[in-house]
Amino acid sequence: MEVVKNYTVHVDSKKCVTIRGAAYQYYNVKEYRNGCIILEPRELNVPESISARTLSDMDRAIANFKKCNVVEAVDLSDF
Repeated sequence: MEVVKNYTVHVDSKKCVTIRGAAYQYYNVKEYRNGCIILEPRELNVPESISARTLSDMDRAIANFKKCNVVEAVDLSDF
């Protein structure tokens, strides 16, 4: 694999490093015991559609609501 950039970074007071000119907004980080850190770019995508399982769960929840088969309201006044 060809090296495109090579520079030194330091960890700041918040234990963060800055990636100069990062091509992606999100990275998956793998840190190994020997000190190596692997950054893999991630692109977050909006799903094309809602899964069949989720739609089934939503239908079941609405059916229970219409049957008044719901739990008691949670009292959050103490918070």
